[in-house]
Amino acid sequence: MRLSLDAAPGASHGSAMLRRTLLALPLATPALAQDRPTRLVIAFPPGGSTDILGRLIAPRMSDLLGATVTPENRSGASGAVGAGVVAQSAADGATLLLDSGGQSVNPFLLRGLSFDYVRDLAPVTLLATLPLLLVVRAESPATTLPDLLAALRADPSQARYGSVGIGARVHLAMAQLLRRAGIRGEHIPYRGGADQVTGLLRGDTPIGFTSPALAAPLLADRRVRAVAISSAARSPQYPGVPTVAEQGFDGFAIGDWLGVLAPAATPAPAIARIAAAAADAVNQPALRPRLDALGLQPAADGPAAFARFLAAERAQFEALIREEGIRLES
Repeated sequence: MRLSLDAAPGASHGSAMLRRTLLALPLATPALAQDRPTRLVIAFPPGGSTDILGRLIAPRMSDLLGATVTPENRSGASGAVGAGVVAQSAADGATLLLDSGGQSVNPFLLRGLSFDYVRDLAPVTLLATLPLLLVVRAESPATTLPDLLAALRADPSQARYGSVGIGARVHLAMAQLLRRAGIRGEHIPYRGGADQVTGLLRGDTPIGFTSPALAAPLLADRRVRAVAISSAARSPQYPGVPTVAEQGFDGFAIGDWLGVLAPAATPAPAIARIAAAAADAVNQPALRPRLDALGLQPAADGPAAFARFLAAERAQFEALIREEGIRLES
């Protein structure tokens, strides 16, 4: 199963529906405590896109929910530490999780978790998606994805690609692309995005997917060239970069995302109200330049759509991890 990012909840139609839901709900409900702070547990360290987004939306969510929403970083184990904190918290709407695509991968890579991602966490809403750019060094003769793949078939030793870690989206996107192209690649994990990009610029890894935020200054300085974008449709920020799908890989769409979850037993009225507040917050016009700078595309459409999104992602990545034999290093 392949998931199209563009089939994910959309910002315009879904956000309007969620705002109507918010207006329709009473100002206070027994399901959601309005008189005490709400923790927004951010599953990653300060300074990254997840942390930045959480701190951008918290003030507006506080206004709409009638309770202070306080971001709290609980990072570690590719988001599993923060997810575990929320999974084991009281299901009263006062503890929320802001997480990313590790939700779809960790269940198949991490052993010995004290919680179950599917059983113990309830989807609230997807917030934003993050497409990935496939880049090569500027001196590479490849200007299109077919050019690049032809060069890799001619010299398989060049099929070395970096990532920010085993199981990261940039790893899985490249693994999926090379698998579909019939090319055996060599994955080289780095400690972070900056190290991955440095390795590419040195020529240690001639190819690789990376985030728009990391790629943007290198593209501006003409140090790298983008030959494809991983979303199902072209990005408004990079209209001249064709998708992987339109260059011979129909249905290809792998990117990262950010979303809100809650403890599994959180009452449905509380989840609906939180989803509506989060959707309103992420779609504030004033935030759009900040989101564009991070490469984030708002995409909020509530709990049911997010649940379908997660189910499709988990099916896709469970199959890919099994087929590729991807395992965390011991």
